[in-house]
Amino acid sequence: MNMTNIDLSPLYRSTIGFDRMANLLDAALRTDQAGTGYPPYNIEVTGENRYGITLAVAGFEEDELDIQVENGVLTVRGKKAASDDEKNRHFLHQGIAYRSFERKFNLADHVEVKGAELKNGLLNVSLVKEVPEAMKPKSIPINGKNTAIEHQKESEKASKVA
Repeated sequence: MNMTNIDLSPLYRSTIGFDRMANLLDAALRTDQAGTGYPPYNIEVTGENRYGITLAVAGFEEDELDIQVENGVLTVRGKKAASDDEKNRHFLHQGIAYRSFERKFNLADHVEVKGAELKNGLLNVSLVKEVPEAMKPKSIPINGKNTAIEHQKESEKASKVA
């Protein structure tokens, strides 16, 4: 099956509330087709509900990198400032890419960027998934007959007082 010919319209017709998932699939397929591998990166699990993205950005300074999060999409951009020294250089072979880039990562719900660090040509972005307390599973105690009897007794007391 060719991945470039997937039709997601049946998904849109038969599901409600899964628009974000379908859009993510569609965007992932488009990104795969564009498929530039620059800059290379790793995505790893660093602990429970903790993740890390490492991008190889050799040659870029901190002020040439931009990290933004908007609508659940983490975007890392690099724009190499041309210096006078580089303009006057004559390369016999140039294998180190100093080109501008933009790399996007779709974040799951409740995944937040906690920080970024540039060290030894690697940009490390730390992420954590913080599920709100209201969405965490909670145990519901099962009350026996005693609770119903106590509730009934309180109702009877209230009616006698009135």
